[in-house]
Amino acid sequence: MLRTLNQKISIVLFFIAVLYLIFAYQIPSFPYTEVDADVVPKSLGYLLIFLSLLLFFSKDEESEEKKEERKIPKKEIGMLLGIGAFILMYIMFLVVLGFVVTTVLFIYLCSWFLGYKNHIVNGIVSILLPVGLYFMFTEFLKISLPSGILPF
Repeated sequence: MLRTLNQKISIVLFFIAVLYLIFAYQIPSFPYTEVDADVVPKSLGYLLIFLSLLLFFSKDEESEEKKEERKIPKKEIGMLLGIGAFILMYIMFLVVLGFVVTTVLFIYLCSWFLGYKNHIVNGIVSILLPVGLYFMFTEFLKISLPSGILPF
């Protein structure tokens, strides 16, 4: 039944989407809003179900050449694991340190880890981007983000 890698992956994605939708339907609704907080998560869940079904029925055949293309060098596996560790640390420290501080550290350290050597540009971008995003979310969209150790 499951002959190709795409079909195997699509089954996994389908079950992840169903689990995601179960949690999305548990988001409380608010009475006086035009677009409720659960619209985007539910839409993304249904989109993932649709795309997993498309992947299941795609006509992609396995060949030796495609199997060779999928092999990941050991150096890149280390990079992927390192970025995964950075993401986990970002999640752990987001509320404690706040959005701005955590995002500055995340962008700077990830860029450095991936080999970007211009530290001045890296520092400027890693500071301006989170500060700009924080300002846009808090002032224009009126969405509060974790302030953490910063006084604003």
